[in-house]
Amino acid sequence: MSILPYRPEFANESPYGAPQLDVPVCLNVNENPYPPSPELIADISRGVAAAAAGLNRYPDRDFMELREDLSAFLERESHVHVDPANIWAANGSNEVMLHVLQAFAGPGRTVVSFAPTYSMYSEYARDVSATWVAGARTDSFELDLDEVRSVLERERPGVVLLTSPNNPTGTALPQEQLIEILDIARHTGPEPGQASLVVIDEAYVEFRRDGVSSALELRSDYPYMAVSRTMSKAFGAAGLRLGYLAAAKEVIDQLTIVRLPYHLSALTQAAARACLAHSDQLADQIAKIREDRDSLVEELGALGLKTVPSDSNFVMFGTFADRHAVWQGILDRGVLIREVGPEGWLRVCIGTPQENAAFVAALKEVI
Repeated sequence: MSILPYRPEFANESPYGAPQLDVPVCLNVNENPYPPSPELIADISRGVAAAAAGLNRYPDRDFMELREDLSAFLERESHVHVDPANIWAANGSNEVMLHVLQAFAGPGRTVVSFAPTYSMYSEYARDVSATWVAGARTDSFELDLDEVRSVLERERPGVVLLTSPNNPTGTALPQEQLIEILDIARHTGPEPGQASLVVIDEAYVEFRRDGVSSALELRSDYPYMAVSRTMSKAFGAAGLRLGYLAAAKEVIDQLTIVRLPYHLSALTQAAARACLAHSDQLADQIAKIREDRDSLVEELGALGLKTVPSDSNFVMFGTFADRHAVWQGILDRGVLIREVGPEGWLRVCIGTPQENAAFVAALKEVI
């Protein structure tokens, strides 16, 4: 027995993290394969240098200029106006989610999602001492409204986490289904008369196919819905660690209570604003990733493999009697993908054309 007074719920736990291996092709953590342009790097350098001149002072704790830039981006990308006061940001969407659970979950409350979904959600719930409950998806990895209603009415969660497009499946949540879920959640909060806070995690939404809506279009009609996004994926800024959330002012006010003081550094704010100033340049890059994703789906189908319809920058494919052997065989050929999600399935992130070709060649050799 350890002399340290560790929390009992952390006994036998391991830290989250995908494998980090030194291989020629890494397609396992859903990164954007394209580095920042020289022009963007120069603008980041100028912005960070200007911020560095004031490092003896604390950063703007309300980061209003960054919120204004995020508001302008959302209006361009999703054609929805979100007032800057209705936007929150933190060090990655992971910290945004943790703020949400600190404010609306915690001891004696329940957090609900539907598996398979992002594996960190259960850890967020654990970290705030909330109860974690995962309902089931259908065999095609969609949400079943009867199951959603049953779980929400039984558990009365403080927070419901829904990923769209979902990770690891890549499937988007249809807007008409989301509306029905929101109507259910209006009456399923922890106390009588309360709603469950429904958080739509749109980390990959910029890669959605034409005709697929963002939950932002519904936000103003449902004050108990929040929409989370990140700059890690479409912006190619995973190393920046900037996530953000659009929600009612009442939700944002609660997040300001639980955040640490000055949680967004001046350097992070400056770099993020430089990236947002170049957001128009993302369109061609995103279109290329979407095109390559759809081409890869066709190649996997030609190999006799199943794929799940994807609105993200990754594809889940299978099925395999021994998926670990397939994963290991691909790794032995210098390509790292992800062994995650339902048994029998693997997930590959879209890389550069050369990286995608290396993956297909390795896969062909293995199967």
